[in-house]
Amino acid sequence: MRHLPFSVTATAGTSRQSGSGFRIPKVPFWAQIVAGLVLGVLLGWLARSYDIGWLYTTLDKVGHIFVQLLKLAVAPLVFFAILVSITNLRKVNNAARLATRTLLWFMITSLIAVAIGLAIGLITNPGAGTGLTPKDGAKPEHAGSWLDFLTGIIPENVITPFTELNVLQIVFMAAVAGVAALQLGEKAQPILTLSESILELLQKALWWVIRLAPLGTVGLIGYAIADYGWDLIGKYATFTVDVYVGCALVMFGVYPLLLATVAKVNPLQFFKGAWPAIQLAFVSRSSVGTMPVTQKVTERLGVPKEYASFSVPFGATTKMDGCAAIYPALAAIFIAQIFDVQLGVGDYILIAFVSVIGSAATAGLTGATVMLTLTLSTLGLPLEGVGLLMAIDPILDMMRTATNVAGQALVPVIVSAREKILDLDAYNSASSSPVDDEVRDAEPVNVPVAA
Repeated sequence: MRHLPFSVTATAGTSRQSGSGFRIPKVPFWAQIVAGLVLGVLLGWLARSYDIGWLYTTLDKVGHIFVQLLKLAVAPLVFFAILVSITNLRKVNNAARLATRTLLWFMITSLIAVAIGLAIGLITNPGAGTGLTPKDGAKPEHAGSWLDFLTGIIPENVITPFTELNVLQIVFMAAVAGVAALQLGEKAQPILTLSESILELLQKALWWVIRLAPLGTVGLIGYAIADYGWDLIGKYATFTVDVYVGCALVMFGVYPLLLATVAKVNPLQFFKGAWPAIQLAFVSRSSVGTMPVTQKVTERLGVPKEYASFSVPFGATTKMDGCAAIYPALAAIFIAQIFDVQLGVGDYILIAFVSVIGSAATAGLTGATVMLTLTLSTLGLPLEGVGLLMAIDPILDMMRTATNVAGQALVPVIVSAREKILDLDAYNSASSSPVDDEVRDAEPVNVPVAA
Protein backbone atom coordinates (compact mmCIF):
# COMPACT_ATOMS: atom_id res chain seq x y z
CA MET A 1 0.00 0.00 0.00
CA ARG A 2 1.40 3.45 -0.98
CA HIS A 3 1.85 6.00 1.76
CA LEU A 4 2.02 9.72 1.26
CA PRO A 5 5.33 11.38 2.20
CA PHE A 6 4.07 12.55 5.54
CA SER A 7 2.12 10.46 8.06
CA VAL A 8 0.97 10.91 11.61
CA THR A 9 0.17 8.05 13.97
CA ALA A 10 -2.71 8.73 16.35
CA THR A 11 -2.02 7.44 19.83
CA ALA A 12 -4.20 7.01 22.85
CA GLY A 13 -1.84 8.74 25.21
CA THR A 14 -1.18 11.96 23.22
CA SER A 15 -3.13 15.16 22.93
CA ARG A 16 -4.72 16.45 19.76
CA GLN A 17 -3.29 19.68 18.38
CA SER A 18 -5.21 22.25 16.40
CA GLY A 19 -3.76 24.54 13.75
CA SER A 20 -3.25 27.33 16.27
CA GLY A 21 -1.02 25.16 18.44
CA PHE A 22 -3.60 24.74 21.23
CA ARG A 23 -3.52 21.23 22.67
CA ILE A 24 -6.77 19.53 23.59
CA PRO A 25 -6.02 16.87 26.21
CA LYS A 26 -7.72 13.55 25.67
CA VAL A 27 -9.95 12.60 28.59
CA PRO A 28 -9.78 8.87 29.49
CA PHE A 29 -12.99 6.99 28.80
CA TRP A 30 -13.39 5.96 32.45
CA ALA A 31 -13.15 9.62 33.46
CA GLN A 32 -15.85 10.48 30.92
CA ILE A 33 -18.10 7.82 32.49
CA VAL A 34 -17.46 9.15 36.01
CA ALA A 35 -18.14 12.70 34.84
CA GLY A 36 -21.40 11.55 33.27
CA LEU A 37 -22.34 9.78 36.50
CA VAL A 38 -21.70 12.89 38.63
CA LEU A 39 -23.48 15.19 36.16
CA GLY A 40 -26.43 12.79 35.97
CA VAL A 41 -26.84 12.75 39.76
CA LEU A 42 -26.66 16.55 39.87
CA LEU A 43 -29.16 17.10 37.04
CA GLY A 44 -31.50 14.44 38.44
CA TRP A 45 -31.44 16.09 41.85
CA LEU A 46 -32.16 19.49 40.28
CA ALA A 47 -35.03 18.11 38.19
CA ARG A 48 -36.68 16.51 41.22
CA SER A 49 -35.95 19.22 43.80
CA TYR A 50 -37.13 22.14 41.66
CA ASP A 51 -39.71 20.24 39.59
CA ILE A 52 -38.04 21.09 36.26
CA GLY A 53 -40.28 19.26 33.81
CA TRP A 54 -38.25 19.82 30.65
CA LEU A 55 -35.07 18.56 32.34
CA TYR A 56 -36.87 15.45 33.62
CA THR A 57 -38.15 14.71 30.10
CA THR A 58 -34.76 15.37 28.52
CA LEU A 59 -32.95 13.02 30.89
CA ASP A 60 -35.56 10.34 30.19
CA LYS A 61 -35.20 10.72 26.41
CA VAL A 62 -31.39 10.76 26.43
CA GLY A 63 -31.20 7.58 28.52
CA HIS A 64 -33.96 5.89 26.51
CA ILE A 65 -32.28 6.65 23.18
CA PHE A 66 -28.96 5.25 24.39
CA VAL A 67 -30.56 1.99 25.57
CA GLN A 68 -32.56 1.72 22.33
CA LEU A 69 -29.39 2.12 20.28
CA LEU A 70 -27.82 -0.72 22.25
CA LYS A 71 -30.90 -2.91 21.81
CA LEU A 72 -31.01 -2.18 18.09
CA ALA A 73 -27.99 -4.38 17.49
CA VAL A 74 -28.78 -7.03 20.11
CA ALA A 75 -30.82 -9.49 18.04
CA PRO A 76 -28.51 -9.79 14.99
CA LEU A 77 -25.42 -9.47 17.18
CA VAL A 78 -26.40 -12.42 19.39
CA PHE A 79 -27.38 -14.59 16.41
CA PHE A 80 -24.21 -14.07 14.40
CA ALA A 81 -21.94 -14.09 17.47
CA ILE A 82 -23.26 -17.49 18.61
CA LEU A 83 -23.23 -18.88 15.05
CA VAL A 84 -19.65 -17.77 14.39
CA SER A 85 -18.45 -18.80 17.85
CA ILE A 86 -19.72 -22.36 17.48
CA THR A 87 -18.14 -22.77 14.05
CA ASN A 88 -14.88 -21.30 15.36
CA LEU A 89 -14.61 -24.24 17.74
CA ARG A 90 -13.26 -26.19 14.75
CA LYS A 91 -10.07 -24.15 15.07
CA VAL A 92 -9.62 -24.98 18.77
CA ASN A 93 -7.96 -28.13 20.07
CA ASN A 94 -10.04 -30.05 22.63
CA ALA A 95 -13.11 -27.92 21.85
CA ALA A 96 -15.49 -30.26 23.68
CA ARG A 97 -13.25 -30.20 26.75
CA LEU A 98 -13.10 -26.39 26.72
CA ALA A 99 -16.87 -26.10 26.35
CA THR A 100 -17.44 -28.54 29.22
CA ARG A 101 -14.95 -26.76 31.49
CA THR A 102 -16.53 -23.41 30.65
CA LEU A 103 -20.00 -24.62 31.60
CA LEU A 104 -18.64 -26.23 34.78
CA TRP A 105 -17.02 -22.98 35.94
CA PHE A 106 -20.18 -21.05 35.09
CA MET A 107 -22.03 -23.34 37.49
CA ILE A 108 -19.35 -23.23 40.21
CA THR A 109 -19.19 -19.43 40.30
CA SER A 110 -23.00 -19.20 40.22
CA LEU A 111 -23.27 -21.50 43.24
CA ILE A 112 -20.72 -19.41 45.15
CA ALA A 113 -22.58 -16.21 44.24
CA VAL A 114 -25.99 -17.53 45.31
CA ALA A 115 -24.50 -18.81 48.58
CA ILE A 116 -23.16 -15.33 49.32
CA GLY A 117 -26.54 -13.79 48.46
CA LEU A 118 -28.35 -16.18 50.81
CA ALA A 119 -25.84 -15.61 53.61
CA ILE A 120 -26.15 -11.83 53.41
CA GLY A 121 -29.95 -12.04 53.32
CA LEU A 122 -30.11 -14.30 56.36
CA ILE A 123 -27.74 -12.05 58.32
CA THR A 124 -29.30 -8.66 57.49
CA ASN A 125 -33.04 -9.52 57.15
CA PRO A 126 -33.60 -6.94 54.36
CA GLY A 127 -37.41 -7.19 54.52
CA ALA A 128 -37.64 -6.24 58.19
CA GLY A 129 -38.49 -2.69 59.25
CA THR A 130 -39.07 -1.34 55.74
CA GLY A 131 -42.63 -0.14 56.32
CA LEU A 132 -43.68 -2.01 53.17
CA THR A 133 -46.70 -4.33 53.15
CA PRO A 134 -48.02 -6.92 50.68
CA LYS A 135 -50.53 -4.26 49.48
CA ASP A 136 -47.61 -2.25 48.07
CA GLY A 137 -46.83 -5.04 45.62
CA ALA A 138 -48.28 -5.85 42.22
CA LYS A 139 -47.98 -8.75 39.82
CA PRO A 140 -45.53 -8.17 36.96
CA GLU A 141 -46.80 -7.97 33.38
CA HIS A 142 -44.51 -10.78 32.29
CA ALA A 143 -44.06 -13.63 34.75
CA GLY A 144 -41.84 -16.64 34.30
CA SER A 145 -42.43 -20.32 34.99
CA TRP A 146 -40.50 -23.49 34.27
CA LEU A 147 -43.07 -24.51 31.65
CA ASP A 148 -42.81 -21.13 29.94
CA PHE A 149 -39.04 -21.31 30.11
CA LEU A 150 -38.81 -24.76 28.54
CA THR A 151 -41.49 -24.27 25.88
CA GLY A 152 -40.31 -20.73 25.15
CA ILE A 153 -36.89 -21.86 23.93
CA ILE A 154 -38.24 -23.06 20.58
CA PRO A 155 -39.69 -20.24 18.42
CA GLU A 156 -42.85 -20.58 16.36
CA ASN A 157 -41.10 -19.00 13.36
CA VAL A 158 -37.74 -17.44 12.49
CA ILE A 159 -38.99 -13.83 12.41
CA THR A 160 -40.76 -13.33 15.75
CA PRO A 161 -37.69 -13.79 18.00
CA PHE A 162 -35.99 -10.89 16.22
CA THR A 163 -39.01 -8.57 16.23
CA GLU A 164 -39.85 -9.34 19.89
CA LEU A 165 -36.18 -9.45 20.95
CA ASN A 166 -36.48 -12.91 22.49
CA VAL A 167 -32.79 -13.56 23.08
CA LEU A 168 -33.28 -17.11 24.36
CA GLN A 169 -34.97 -18.16 21.11
CA ILE A 170 -32.33 -16.33 19.06
CA VAL A 171 -29.61 -18.26 20.91
CA PHE A 172 -31.45 -21.52 20.17
CA MET A 173 -31.69 -20.78 16.43
CA ALA A 174 -28.06 -19.65 16.26
CA ALA A 175 -26.89 -22.79 18.08
CA VAL A 176 -28.84 -25.02 15.67
CA ALA A 177 -27.44 -23.12 12.68
CA GLY A 178 -23.90 -23.34 14.08
CA VAL A 179 -24.07 -27.10 14.67
CA ALA A 180 -25.57 -27.58 11.19
CA ALA A 181 -22.72 -25.55 9.69
CA LEU A 182 -20.19 -27.74 11.48
CA GLN A 183 -21.84 -30.82 10.01
CA LEU A 184 -21.85 -29.38 6.48
CA GLY A 185 -18.16 -28.53 6.60
CA GLU A 186 -16.81 -26.75 3.50
CA LYS A 187 -20.28 -26.44 1.95
CA ALA A 188 -21.21 -23.93 4.64
CA GLN A 189 -18.08 -21.80 4.19
CA PRO A 190 -19.75 -19.07 2.06
CA ILE A 191 -22.41 -18.57 4.74
CA LEU A 192 -19.79 -18.51 7.48
CA THR A 193 -17.69 -15.94 5.62
CA LEU A 194 -20.77 -13.74 5.20
CA SER A 195 -21.70 -14.21 8.86
CA GLU A 196 -18.23 -13.16 10.02
CA SER A 197 -18.42 -10.02 7.86
CA ILE A 198 -21.88 -9.14 9.22
CA LEU A 199 -20.66 -9.70 12.78
CA GLU A 200 -17.71 -7.34 12.25
CA LEU A 201 -20.06 -4.75 10.75
CA LEU A 202 -22.41 -4.97 13.73
CA GLN A 203 -19.55 -4.72 16.21
CA LYS A 204 -18.17 -1.66 14.42
CA ALA A 205 -21.56 0.05 14.53
CA LEU A 206 -21.91 -0.85 18.20
CA TRP A 207 -18.53 0.78 18.94
CA TRP A 208 -20.02 4.09 17.84
CA VAL A 209 -22.90 3.61 20.27
CA ILE A 210 -20.51 2.64 23.07
CA ARG A 211 -18.63 5.92 22.63
CA LEU A 212 -21.89 7.65 23.58
CA ALA A 213 -21.90 5.90 26.96
CA PRO A 214 -20.87 9.03 28.96
CA LEU A 215 -23.86 10.90 27.51
CA GLY A 216 -26.11 7.91 28.11
CA THR A 217 -24.91 7.83 31.71
CA VAL A 218 -26.14 11.38 32.27
CA GLY A 219 -29.62 10.44 31.06
CA LEU A 220 -29.94 7.05 32.77
CA ILE A 221 -28.60 8.10 36.18
CA GLY A 222 -30.27 11.50 36.07
CA TYR A 223 -33.68 10.03 35.25
CA ALA A 224 -33.35 7.39 38.00
CA ILE A 225 -32.65 10.10 40.61
CA ALA A 226 -35.35 12.44 39.26
CA ASP A 227 -38.01 9.73 39.04
CA TYR A 228 -37.41 7.72 42.21
CA GLY A 229 -35.68 10.14 44.56
CA TRP A 230 -33.81 9.41 47.77
CA ASP A 231 -36.99 8.94 49.84
CA LEU A 232 -38.01 5.81 47.96
CA ILE A 233 -34.49 4.44 48.02
CA GLY A 234 -34.48 4.90 51.80
CA LYS A 235 -37.24 2.29 52.21
CA TYR A 236 -35.07 -0.22 50.40
CA ALA A 237 -31.80 0.87 51.99
CA THR A 238 -30.90 -2.49 53.53
CA PHE A 239 -31.86 -4.45 50.42
CA THR A 240 -29.98 -2.06 48.11
CA VAL A 241 -26.86 -2.20 50.27
CA ASP A 242 -27.15 -6.00 50.42
CA VAL A 243 -27.20 -6.29 46.62
CA TYR A 244 -24.23 -3.96 46.20
CA VAL A 245 -22.25 -5.61 48.99
CA GLY A 246 -23.05 -9.09 47.68
CA CYS A 247 -21.97 -8.18 44.15
CA ALA A 248 -18.84 -6.47 45.48
CA LEU A 249 -17.90 -9.53 47.55
CA VAL A 250 -18.24 -11.76 44.49
CA MET A 251 -16.49 -9.40 42.09
CA PHE A 252 -13.70 -8.14 44.36
CA GLY A 253 -13.45 -11.08 46.75
CA VAL A 254 -14.34 -14.39 45.10
CA TYR A 255 -13.09 -13.56 41.62
CA PRO A 256 -9.61 -12.40 42.74
CA LEU A 257 -9.34 -15.48 44.99
CA LEU A 258 -10.12 -17.78 42.04
CA LEU A 259 -7.67 -15.93 39.81
CA ALA A 260 -4.89 -16.20 42.39
CA THR A 261 -5.47 -19.81 43.48
CA VAL A 262 -6.98 -21.54 40.43
CA ALA A 263 -5.65 -19.57 37.46
CA LYS A 264 -2.50 -18.50 39.36
CA VAL A 265 -2.40 -15.04 37.79
CA ASN A 266 -2.37 -11.51 39.18
CA PRO A 267 -5.99 -10.50 40.04
CA LEU A 268 -5.23 -6.78 39.79
CA GLN A 269 -4.10 -7.24 36.21
CA PHE A 270 -7.43 -8.88 35.39
CA PHE A 271 -9.42 -5.88 36.60
CA LYS A 272 -7.05 -3.52 34.83
CA GLY A 273 -7.67 -5.31 31.53
CA ALA A 274 -11.39 -5.98 32.01
CA TRP A 275 -12.32 -2.57 33.42
CA PRO A 276 -13.62 -1.03 30.13
CA ALA A 277 -16.25 -3.79 29.89
CA ILE A 278 -17.16 -3.65 33.59
CA GLN A 279 -17.73 0.12 33.59
CA LEU A 280 -19.78 -0.01 30.37
CA ALA A 281 -21.92 -2.79 31.86
CA PHE A 282 -22.54 -0.66 34.95
CA VAL A 283 -23.84 2.19 32.80
CA SER A 284 -25.70 0.31 30.06
CA ARG A 285 -27.22 -2.43 32.28
CA SER A 286 -26.97 -4.86 29.35
CA SER A 287 -24.65 -7.87 29.19
CA VAL A 288 -25.42 -8.42 25.52
CA GLY A 289 -24.91 -4.76 24.66
CA THR A 290 -21.51 -4.94 26.35
CA MET A 291 -20.59 -8.25 24.67
CA PRO A 292 -18.26 -6.85 21.95
CA VAL A 293 -16.26 -4.97 24.59
CA THR A 294 -16.20 -8.02 26.88
CA GLN A 295 -14.87 -10.18 24.06
CA LYS A 296 -12.17 -7.65 23.16
CA VAL A 297 -10.94 -7.28 26.75
CA THR A 298 -10.99 -11.07 27.18
CA GLU A 299 -8.79 -11.46 24.12
CA ARG A 300 -6.58 -8.65 25.41
CA LEU A 301 -6.16 -10.63 28.64
CA GLY A 302 -4.52 -13.43 26.66
CA VAL A 303 -7.48 -15.74 25.99
CA PRO A 304 -7.21 -17.25 22.46
CA LYS A 305 -9.53 -15.44 20.06
CA GLU A 306 -11.23 -18.64 18.86
CA TYR A 307 -12.10 -19.66 22.42
CA ALA A 308 -13.08 -16.13 23.51
CA SER A 309 -15.46 -15.84 20.55
CA PHE A 310 -17.31 -18.88 21.93
CA SER A 311 -17.14 -18.40 25.69
CA VAL A 312 -18.06 -14.70 25.86
CA PRO A 313 -21.25 -14.83 23.73
CA PHE A 314 -22.21 -18.01 25.56
CA GLY A 315 -21.61 -16.30 28.89
CA ALA A 316 -23.46 -13.12 27.88
CA THR A 317 -26.66 -15.15 27.59
CA THR A 318 -26.20 -17.71 30.39
CA LYS A 319 -23.62 -16.45 32.92
CA MET A 320 -25.41 -14.08 35.33
CA ASP A 321 -23.88 -14.07 38.81
CA GLY A 322 -25.48 -10.70 39.59
CA CYS A 323 -28.93 -11.01 38.00
CA ALA A 324 -29.47 -14.75 38.37
CA ALA A 325 -27.65 -15.67 41.60
CA ILE A 326 -27.11 -12.88 44.13
CA TYR A 327 -30.23 -10.86 43.31
CA PRO A 328 -32.90 -13.61 43.28
CA ALA A 329 -31.48 -15.10 46.49
CA LEU A 330 -31.72 -11.77 48.31
CA ALA A 331 -35.04 -10.87 46.67
CA ALA A 332 -36.64 -14.18 47.68
CA ILE A 333 -35.67 -13.61 51.33
CA PHE A 334 -36.82 -9.98 51.16
CA ILE A 335 -40.23 -10.85 49.69
CA ALA A 336 -40.72 -13.82 52.03
CA GLN A 337 -40.18 -11.52 55.02
CA ILE A 338 -42.60 -8.90 53.67
CA PHE A 339 -45.29 -11.56 53.17
CA ASP A 340 -44.38 -13.30 56.47
CA VAL A 341 -43.47 -16.61 54.82
CA GLN A 342 -40.90 -18.81 56.55
CA LEU A 343 -38.27 -20.33 54.26
CA GLY A 344 -36.52 -23.58 55.17
CA VAL A 345 -33.29 -25.28 54.16
CA GLY A 346 -35.06 -27.00 51.27
CA ASP A 347 -36.18 -23.62 49.93
CA TYR A 348 -32.63 -22.27 50.01
CA ILE A 349 -31.37 -25.32 48.11
CA LEU A 350 -34.15 -24.75 45.58
CA ILE A 351 -33.07 -21.12 45.14
CA ALA A 352 -29.53 -22.30 44.38
CA PHE A 353 -30.84 -24.84 41.86
CA VAL A 354 -32.99 -22.25 40.07
CA SER A 355 -30.08 -19.80 39.97
CA VAL A 356 -27.76 -22.26 38.27
CA ILE A 357 -30.23 -23.87 35.86
CA GLY A 358 -32.50 -20.94 35.06
CA SER A 359 -29.95 -18.17 34.51
CA ALA A 360 -30.47 -18.34 30.74
CA ALA A 361 -33.96 -16.93 31.32
CA THR A 362 -32.45 -13.49 31.99
CA ALA A 363 -31.17 -13.55 28.39
CA GLY A 364 -28.63 -10.77 28.80
CA LEU A 365 -31.03 -7.83 28.54
CA THR A 366 -31.68 -5.08 31.06
CA GLY A 367 -33.56 -6.21 34.12
CA ALA A 368 -33.98 -9.60 35.86
CA THR A 369 -37.75 -9.68 36.36
CA VAL A 370 -38.24 -12.98 34.53
CA MET A 371 -35.57 -14.67 36.63
CA LEU A 372 -37.12 -13.34 39.83
CA THR A 373 -40.62 -14.51 38.89
CA LEU A 374 -39.17 -17.91 37.99
CA THR A 375 -37.62 -18.12 41.46
CA LEU A 376 -40.75 -16.95 43.28
CA SER A 377 -43.07 -19.29 41.38
CA THR A 378 -40.76 -22.23 42.11
CA LEU A 379 -40.80 -21.39 45.83
CA GLY A 380 -44.54 -20.72 45.85
CA LEU A 381 -44.07 -17.10 46.93
CA PRO A 382 -46.58 -14.43 45.78
CA LEU A 383 -45.64 -12.85 42.45
CA GLU A 384 -46.96 -9.54 43.79
CA GLY A 385 -43.61 -9.33 45.55
CA VAL A 386 -41.96 -8.47 42.23
CA GLY A 387 -43.83 -5.17 42.20
CA LEU A 388 -42.17 -4.21 45.48
CA LEU A 389 -38.76 -4.21 43.81
CA MET A 390 -39.56 -2.76 40.39
CA ALA A 391 -39.15 0.84 41.56
CA ILE A 392 -35.47 0.47 42.45
CA ASP A 393 -34.61 -2.15 39.80
CA PRO A 394 -32.60 0.25 37.57
CA ILE A 395 -30.38 1.23 40.51
CA LEU A 396 -29.78 -2.41 41.45
CA ASP A 397 -29.31 -3.49 37.84
CA MET A 398 -26.19 -1.39 37.36
CA MET A 399 -24.16 -3.33 39.93
CA ARG A 400 -25.76 -6.65 38.96
CA THR A 401 -24.78 -6.25 35.31
CA ALA A 402 -21.24 -5.15 36.15
CA THR A 403 -20.88 -8.36 38.18
CA ASN A 404 -22.34 -10.41 35.32
CA VAL A 405 -19.82 -9.05 32.83
CA ALA A 406 -16.86 -9.42 35.19
CA GLY A 407 -17.77 -13.09 35.57
CA GLN A 408 -18.17 -13.51 31.81
CA ALA A 409 -14.57 -12.35 31.35
CA LEU A 410 -13.30 -14.27 34.38
CA VAL A 411 -14.27 -17.81 33.38
CA PRO A 412 -12.45 -17.83 30.00
CA VAL A 413 -9.31 -16.60 31.78
CA ILE A 414 -9.57 -19.37 34.40
CA VAL A 415 -10.24 -22.10 31.83
CA SER A 416 -7.47 -20.86 29.52
CA ALA A 417 -5.00 -20.77 32.41
CA ARG A 418 -5.97 -24.26 33.57
CA GLU A 419 -5.65 -25.60 30.01
CA LYS A 420 -2.32 -23.74 29.58
CA ILE A 421 -3.47 -21.81 26.52
CA LEU A 422 -3.50 -18.39 28.22
CA ASP A 423 -0.98 -15.93 26.78
CA LEU A 424 0.64 -14.76 30.02
CA ASP A 425 2.62 -12.00 28.30
CA ALA A 426 -0.60 -10.52 26.91
CA TYR A 427 -2.33 -10.93 30.28
CA ASN A 428 0.43 -9.18 32.20
CA SER A 429 0.59 -6.31 29.71
CA ALA A 430 -3.17 -5.71 29.35
CA SER A 431 -4.14 -2.07 29.87
CA SER A 432 -7.31 -0.34 31.03
CA SER A 433 -7.57 1.89 27.96
CA PRO A 434 -10.69 1.63 25.75
CA VAL A 435 -10.22 -1.38 23.50
CA ASP A 436 -10.71 0.56 20.28
CA ASP A 437 -7.75 2.81 21.17
CA GLU A 438 -5.40 -0.08 20.42
CA VAL A 439 -6.75 -0.30 16.88
CA ARG A 440 -6.13 3.40 16.35
CA ASP A 441 -2.62 3.08 17.76
CA ALA A 442 -1.75 0.42 15.22
CA GLU A 443 -3.05 2.29 12.18
CA PRO A 444 -1.13 5.33 10.89
CA VAL A 445 -3.31 8.19 9.75
CA ASN A 446 -1.92 9.54 6.47
CA VAL A 447 -2.11 13.31 6.16
CA PRO A 448 -1.18 15.15 2.94
CA VAL A 449 1.68 17.64 3.33
CA ALA A 450 -0.55 20.45 2.16
CA ALA A 451 -3.16 19.73 4.82
